[in-house]
Amino acid sequence: MKPILAGKSILIVEDYPAMRKAIRNMLYTLDADRITEADNGENALLAMSRASFDVVLCDYNLGAGKNGQQVLEEARAQKLISYACVFVIIAAEQSASMVLGAMDSKPDEYLAKPFNAQQLFVRLERNLARKSLLQTIDKEVERGNLSQAIQQCEKLLAGNHKKIRTHLLKMRAELATLVGDFDTGRQIYAEILDERDLPWARLGLGIIDFQAGDLAGAASHFEDLLRAHPLFLEGYDWLSKVYEAEDKLQDVQEVVNQAVDLSPQSILRQKKLAETADKIGNVEVAEKAYKAAVSLGKYSIYKSCSDFTNLAKLYTKTHAAGDALNTLAHMRKEFRNDPEAELRATTLEAELYQSSGDTEKAGLCLEKALSLHQQLGSATPKDLQLDIARGCFLQDQAGRAETILDGLIKTHIDDEQFLDDVRRMQSSVGMANHSEDLIQKTKRALVATNNKGVALYKQGKFKEAMALFEKAIASMPENKTIIINMLKIILHDLKASGIDEEKLLRAQALFKKARQIQIDRHKLGILQMEFSNLLRQYHEGAKV
Repeated sequence: MKPILAGKSILIVEDYPAMRKAIRNMLYTLDADRITEADNGENALLAMSRASFDVVLCDYNLGAGKNGQQVLEEARAQKLISYACVFVIIAAEQSASMVLGAMDSKPDEYLAKPFNAQQLFVRLERNLARKSLLQTIDKEVERGNLSQAIQQCEKLLAGNHKKIRTHLLKMRAELATLVGDFDTGRQIYAEILDERDLPWARLGLGIIDFQAGDLAGAASHFEDLLRAHPLFLEGYDWLSKVYEAEDKLQDVQEVVNQAVDLSPQSILRQKKLAETADKIGNVEVAEKAYKAAVSLGKYSIYKSCSDFTNLAKLYTKTHAAGDALNTLAHMRKEFRNDPEAELRATTLEAELYQSSGDTEKAGLCLEKALSLHQQLGSATPKDLQLDIARGCFLQDQAGRAETILDGLIKTHIDDEQFLDDVRRMQSSVGMANHSEDLIQKTKRALVATNNKGVALYKQGKFKEAMALFEKAIASMPENKTIIINMLKIILHDLKASGIDEEKLLRAQALFKKARQIQIDRHKLGILQMEFSNLLRQYHEGAKV
């Protein structure tokens, strides 16, 4: 066997000392000379925070604490491993739900126990070779240089790399979709499917239709995919997105429920199922899923105090005040000294006291909640701000509620799903359609601002156009439409008037803001590619 591990930094994550020793001895036979060990998930993450690893071999079941899937999810979320790292999940248990859960987090490899040195060698050799070849593409993608990533992908496709050709085609199609080159993406996926029925190629065709606004076509692709490949979990996620866009919440619940039945360890799907069932009034499904999210969150990077309060709110709807208060007490223990958790608990307590007739305690809790909200400011999540507004309405403090709603609606006017949440909240306090005038007025104002800004730019008044948008974004800091339009104008001006460092820096700041507020990466793709081209031109010019 080739000495593929000489000089490679390797981390073994395994709770049983005998198994750690066995894996270490296997690695020694493969010429490994830089091995670190961790006996649980926390120590594994600590090791990854202190050193960079080329290979991580992580057992799935690590005893008390985080499991291997949660270690991988957190390592990626915290950027503790690079795109070049080969992450292998190892497991003895082979139940369908466990395997699907482990694969759901997309490790580079899944290795079943028992295994020998030869089997380990084959997996590592294959993945290290693939990562080495693809690192030029991954590096450019990570930097946001999508045009260079496409060029690197085309270069490798032109070479003789038969072993990774299919993977390269997948990357090329995904990049095409990301930058809005839907024709190229469709062509690649279709060619792949002509050769072999691969589920990710079917998924890719559906994603292109979804991004192009063809919801019926997307639904058809995803439904066909799941009939042919019922264990391909991403298909359920995308089909639920289509149904959500069509406001078919009952269908969303059914599809996510199917995915959860297959892979019950997915905390994000449990959250989605709970929230959807809650919206349509399916208390039994919502309660089960909220409880699952709370339980799964104990050692997860996706742990959230909102799961506790959502469960407690569900109890208030079923007049189970005792269960609601117990859930809040549990949350306070899990999230000590967390201002958001305290604000969520206090806001719900105000409603509980109000419904029980204790208006004095309700008033004190609401005042405390408003004070905490003022301290958190814009860091207060939008769903929590909506709960605070609801609490104000329930205590006949309409003025305070309107102030909160005014800011929420202006900031999130291009988020139809959230606007539906606003409408549901208003209906729940007997004020159906109360905010509709403000919603429609804000939409008209946003359209007028965009039209005026574009008109000013077309008249050659770049500074005036940007000043208009800067003023708008000051009052609506998370408005996605304004940020995208500002980026379009800056990029167009950079191409038309020449590259200006100040404009480049402003564009970089806007791209950062766009990622922070989670603007769909497909909407940013073509803009990001244009910007990376401009940056390259700027740096090349600086070298001359």
